[in-house]
Amino acid sequence: MRLVTFVKKNQQEPQDQQGRQPGQPAREFVGALLDGDTTVLDLAAAAPGEAAFGSMRALIDAGDDGLRRARELCELRSGQALLARDDIVLRAPLPRPARLRDCGLFIAHLESGLRELARRSSVGAEDPAAEFERLMASGRFDLNPLFRERVMYYTADHLSVSGPEDVITAPAGAKELDYELEFAAVVGRTGREVKPGAAREHIFGYTVFNDWSARDLQMLLMPAGVGPCEGKDFAGSNTLGPCIVTRDELPDPYALTMTARVNGQEWSRGGTDGMHHSFEDAIVHLSRDRAVHPGDVIGSGTVPSGTGFDLARSLKDGDVVELEVEGIGVLRNTVRVPALPSNAS
Repeated sequence: MRLVTFVKKNQQEPQDQQGRQPGQPAREFVGALLDGDTTVLDLAAAAPGEAAFGSMRALIDAGDDGLRRARELCELRSGQALLARDDIVLRAPLPRPARLRDCGLFIAHLESGLRELARRSSVGAEDPAAEFERLMASGRFDLNPLFRERVMYYTADHLSVSGPEDVITAPAGAKELDYELEFAAVVGRTGREVKPGAAREHIFGYTVFNDWSARDLQMLLMPAGVGPCEGKDFAGSNTLGPCIVTRDELPDPYALTMTARVNGQEWSRGGTDGMHHSFEDAIVHLSRDRAVHPGDVIGSGTVPSGTGFDLARSLKDGDVVELEVEGIGVLRNTVRVPALPSNAS
């Protein structure tokens, strides 16, 4: 199934561009996309009073029984519960994850990012090419071997989640907003000390993930050694969508094409077959000495060349960014990069 969280347009007037009524949160519904994503089945309307369809978290918590019931409702196609895609506004499919961790499952991206960081560091030198070679030879920009040996991750803000078509605004003081082409696994059951052979059973489904980054703030703050800080932690900086595709719909999640487009032009292309670690590896690692829980989101990290930073290209105010993962869909957002005050550096 292709599961979504949405709001109904006809229940809110006037609306802003994300379908929200000013000053009043819109009621969110959980549904399933049908007919090539042109129709949405409102699961709560199809089964009034069933707690599993109160939210995406509730459906995930309901486990296999909840998914089985949702599939039955999709087969029945109750007329009063069917909505045209144009009559709803999609939100992040899981607006409030239990936790959100972004992992370094793609290694090649990390290596290319370090090379680009060395290139930028050499720009002001008398001989930039020679300085770049010197920096690379110094070992300062080599990838730490730990990234190959184990699943490395950082904990992202699960309260700063945005969704399809949301406007993403650079944080105060930033002028270099960048996308990161990722996808994510959503955990569907509690597990502690999960064994490798059982890890896939803990995956509820998959979604597209854009780990937005303010590169100038990130590079300013990371030398302090405490992580990217507000370079990756600002309003709406973690975008999920357009749907969660249940595990059974993607028999091989490691054979999918990933692309990023800016204003319709392709910037990035890669594949999930380039992952050094798998989501199953991440679940095994993250469940050691503690548990993973339903509603946890595990980011893949970025596919090689999956950022503007890797490509030495920058987004501009008003650019439309589309991330697409084969079998899941297109996650589209517009970026805003407000002009800095004339006295700002």
